[in-house]
Amino acid sequence: MVIDDRLRATFGFIGERTLSPGERRGRRAGCFDVPISNGSLHTGGMFHVPSLSADPATFHAELRAQLQALLGDERDLVANLANAAALIWHTTPDLNWAGFYLRRSESELVLGPFQGKPACVRIAVGKGVCGTAVARDASVLVEDVHAFPGHIACDGDSRSELVVPIRHAGRVVGVLDLDSPSLARFSQADQEGFEALVRTLEACTDLRSVS
Repeated sequence: MVIDDRLRATFGFIGERTLSPGERRGRRAGCFDVPISNGSLHTGGMFHVPSLSADPATFHAELRAQLQALLGDERDLVANLANAAALIWHTTPDLNWAGFYLRRSESELVLGPFQGKPACVRIAVGKGVCGTAVARDASVLVEDVHAFPGHIACDGDSRSELVVPIRHAGRVVGVLDLDSPSLARFSQADQEGFEALVRTLEACTDLRSVS
């Protein structure tokens, strides 16, 4: 059955199911403010990875919609970050690492859920691309990591990187970290798209344990 996106937004359809009461609350709170496409991750109670558009703006809109569908009314920190990392990894081309670092103290980030090779466990705030993003309270897009002063080489294959802060109650509590083996892999459109994705993740996830 094909369900028009306007009906999805009005009546709460995702794929072949309807929104639960918790998901309806999430829609009102901002977790479901993008219509879900027919290529939903939810099919008969199972998950599949959709093929997303090659157009950057459309890709990021679709990725955000798929994240909203995937999270549903779940708010657990580890579960949501793990699924977000897996979704990004399996849908975003030309990555060699995708995951999260969490701010467990004022001065240090600790490795969170991720996809890719084993990574550095602890990063000081102000150090490397991740620590710099926290210190600046701003996204950091690096076209060539070898030209970035103080870059922390967790994976020697990485050539470019994008880090987006995660905030709760006005404070940076973690970062989304994306690495690519290609120079200048990430564009300004990618930065803006992943910033919007992180805002969705913030709205749908209980971040109090790292605040």
